[in-house]
Amino acid sequence: MAQSVRGVVAPGRGEGVRLEWVVVPDPGPGEAVVKVEACGVCHTDLHYREGGINDEFPFLLGHEAAGVVESVGEGVTEVVPGDFVILNWRAVCGKCRACRRGRPWYCFDTHNAAQPMTLEDGTALSPALGIGAFAEKTLVAAGQCTKVDRVPAAAAGLLGCGVMAGIGAAVNTGNVGRGDSVAVIGCGGVGDAAIAGARLAGASRVIAVDIDAGKLATAQAMGATHTVNGRERDVVEAVRELTGGHGADVVIEAVGRPETYEQAFYARDLAGTVVLVGVPTPEMRLELPLLEVFGRGGSLKSSWYGDCLPSRDFPMLVDLYRQGRLDLDAFVSETIPLGAQELEKAFERMAAGEVLRSVVVL
Repeated sequence: MAQSVRGVVAPGRGEGVRLEWVVVPDPGPGEAVVKVEACGVCHTDLHYREGGINDEFPFLLGHEAAGVVESVGEGVTEVVPGDFVILNWRAVCGKCRACRRGRPWYCFDTHNAAQPMTLEDGTALSPALGIGAFAEKTLVAAGQCTKVDRVPAAAAGLLGCGVMAGIGAAVNTGNVGRGDSVAVIGCGGVGDAAIAGARLAGASRVIAVDIDAGKLATAQAMGATHTVNGRERDVVEAVRELTGGHGADVVIEAVGRPETYEQAFYARDLAGTVVLVGVPTPEMRLELPLLEVFGRGGSLKSSWYGDCLPSRDFPMLVDLYRQGRLDLDAFVSETIPLGAQELEKAFERMAAGEVLRSVVVL
């Protein structure tokens, strides 16, 4: 039987969010209903509210979440009611050309729940990244649920997007190894997660780059061995100076701007790797001398969701958290209740760079 729950909805471009009653249908084949316990406030949710993703309003916001499976539909074997899960927005299909080649983290046909959630008047909602977890309960594809050991939901949920994107950019995409030097440009939540990932991978030198002194201090707490303030120093020159004049083995760009990408390109060592994990906007363009692209060698990579495989990476990272080797709690700047005003204020603090993550706790 369908049930009504409270959820935060973005009704239209430029409009403030609203707390609405959302109708969640019973799960159909391959689907699951999850009782949400916590959901992080991510920049992507703000992009949805502003119409920066698409114009398929109204949106049910929220996607960086953890909770408990309440019910499952026909044919679901991955999870059962009562499982504690982290939600992911790339449910692997197992059939596309990437999956058939043994690279499921690149799955080209990820899927979401087939049934829509709606407002009480029947208006279909577009769930953010196919999840819509700023709600007491949400309907997702069962493959979007990854079972993990029970840990605090506010910390675990962050693996559903930003923290996984950053850690994966270092570990999966950048292939950071023992003794490598790493520079991370942009020290928000994703950049700090990349710093934590680089330290987990055994990097000997992790250079945090930002233009905000407060963010650089936080980056040091996350594991950066050196910091560079881009307002005070030439970034490329400073990174090279800190790496014996050569440049870093891996440079992770967590801003998503042409200027910072160019810094990353020139701040890496010969045959080094640049990883773009910051998300650019559609109008941005990049211009680099093609001879430099050829002559410097190495790899220029983009990191999709940290190139993660949730079934592999989420349980591993939760285990590291339980061991005290990955401080997910440090990413939780504040917890807030489910509400329209609370979420709008969290968006403001996020846009001002005052928090790593605000987390809605239900």
